[in-house]
Amino acid sequence: MAYEDYLKAQKNAQKAFKSATSKGQYPYLPVLDEILSHAQVECEVNLGVMNIPLYQVVGTSTFGRTQAFASNFMPLLDWGTEFAAKWSHLVDAQLEEGIHHAIKVYEYMNRYYVVEGNKRVSVLKYFDSPTILAEVIRKVPKRTNDLENKIYYEYMDFYKLTKINYLNFSKLGNYPKLQSAVGKQPDETWTEDELMDFSSFHISFNKAFYDKGGLSLAPLTNDDAMLFFLSLYPYAEAKEMLGSEIKENLDKVWSEIELLGAEDSVELLMDPTEEKQIVTSVLNKMKINRRKKVAFLYDKEPSVSDWIYGHELGRIHLDEVMGEFIETKAFITNDTDEHAEDMLNQICADGYDIVFTVSPQFIKASLKIAGNYPDVKILNCALNSPHNSVRTYYTRMYEAKFLTGMIAGALCANDKIGYIADYPIYGVSANINAFALGAKMVNPRATVYLTWSTKKDFDIDAYFKENGITYISTQDMITPQTSEREFGLYVETNAEKKNLAMSIYHWGAFYEELINTIARGSWKVEESDENKALNYWWGLSAGVIDVICSSSLPAETAKLIQLMKQSISSGIFHPFSGPITDQDGTLRCAEQDFIKPEEIMTMNWLVDNVIGSIPSIDELTDNAKPVVLLRGLDSTTADEGGSSIL
Repeated sequence: MAYEDYLKAQKNAQKAFKSATSKGQYPYLPVLDEILSHAQVECEVNLGVMNIPLYQVVGTSTFGRTQAFASNFMPLLDWGTEFAAKWSHLVDAQLEEGIHHAIKVYEYMNRYYVVEGNKRVSVLKYFDSPTILAEVIRKVPKRTNDLENKIYYEYMDFYKLTKINYLNFSKLGNYPKLQSAVGKQPDETWTEDELMDFSSFHISFNKAFYDKGGLSLAPLTNDDAMLFFLSLYPYAEAKEMLGSEIKENLDKVWSEIELLGAEDSVELLMDPTEEKQIVTSVLNKMKINRRKKVAFLYDKEPSVSDWIYGHELGRIHLDEVMGEFIETKAFITNDTDEHAEDMLNQICADGYDIVFTVSPQFIKASLKIAGNYPDVKILNCALNSPHNSVRTYYTRMYEAKFLTGMIAGALCANDKIGYIADYPIYGVSANINAFALGAKMVNPRATVYLTWSTKKDFDIDAYFKENGITYISTQDMITPQTSEREFGLYVETNAEKKNLAMSIYHWGAFYEELINTIARGSWKVEESDENKALNYWWGLSAGVIDVICSSSLPAETAKLIQLMKQSISSGIFHPFSGPITDQDGTLRCAEQDFIKPEEIMTMNWLVDNVIGSIPSIDELTDNAKPVVLLRGLDSTTADEGGSSIL
């Protein structure tokens, strides 16, 4: 029996060896000594004796026995050697009573390299054992800016709290996100019962994931997929699911998980399709069948939110210009995920054809419900969302901000301009930078003093007064109940505020064109690439944003703004044309070049004439944190791709 097992294992080794050599890869076990010859170790930590995941045992400590094994730890030496005899003896021991003696390993970067016990590892891998008992010494690498190194340091922090050694994430930030997902505080340790519950859920999820073919999604890991799953199905609910329930729910969101691991998974649709005219025959056909039902989901009453008020004006516009063909209705949640999900489920069950969820935090509910209603077109108003069952839409507001920045730069006498931003989420940095670049274009000495309305314990008025700032850019719209003048770009003199210009959203035009797109059949044409998430990101050229200038604006300045608006709309000029340098003096865009749309979307840095910084989550008010946790800028990850799990 041992003879047959050895020959079978050897055959697996030879197959792995040939596969590696045909690809130009090293066919033997990786050697830690060789790896560390190109790295620096900070220290060693004895972790004691524990069970370690066998799949994470990937190599050997020294060159001694490495060529006796293929890269999959299966034996290469011929039968009849002393090596083969010892290997076979271990097979008998495993079959009779099991292998119980601990091996000795070094752990480095969440991978294990064998010091003693290579053959025990080989035999247990042959029998598909999930774990092996090992005495573990961790070699801690010196901290660097390398992404893998940063992820590993997050893993070590997580390990201190949990002693969990079987998780592997490919994205920075996922270990602390998991800590939060299971309901733990950042520095809170796990109890034995919590560890057992999580291990049971993890095993069930892994089985469902691998049964779906999850191995083909590498470099996305099973744990990356698990974290995404938990973002939709709260851990308290997920851990109680049977394996069949996990599989059923995983089936609903599988296309989204496939996108998580895909490169260039988001396709930006920068302008509406070229067919600008409404195809009357198509719309009449819609009318004959029945008027299409269009729902808008809000998290607040329009009367108390300038953001929701803008979308409500867009809905009213649809009623006015397309009421013959569609009927619309607004629904307002109580601002909880559970209520949003229930309400969205009811909207779809009631036969609505198109649903616009107008706040980024609705993406979780949208994704969960979309799997149950594939024929309902659900769109979420957010930026940089890699999901194909729910499309996203947003405006290129940075184009309008560039123009208002030019106005501010042209008019301010002391070269100081104030800018009040709200949430540090995707798109906001682009707006700030475009405003600053616009100011700098007409006034090379212009500096923009950046503040945040969501930053706690900060007096914006006092800050502006201390710095002699009178020209200020703030929110783009006010609510119907507000009579204040603090919106758009305004100047304050002698305690009086005068508005100069404001960037505006034409949500009505945006929604009208989206529905025309569906009527023309462009929706189905666009979805032909199943591996892409589609984001509608329209700007001045589509007529969905604009800048309104005050009549008090100097005529020459107004002419300049109109000229630049036409140049941006036609594509002659790009607001992010180089050269562009950031606050650290790094050249972000060379002369005669421009920043690509994907890079604008995930921008997490500030240009050199901005004074201020992007706040961390801890600096924000409690009300702001949920939005920022979902769609916030992470300065440690955006340069590596910028997409959070959601």
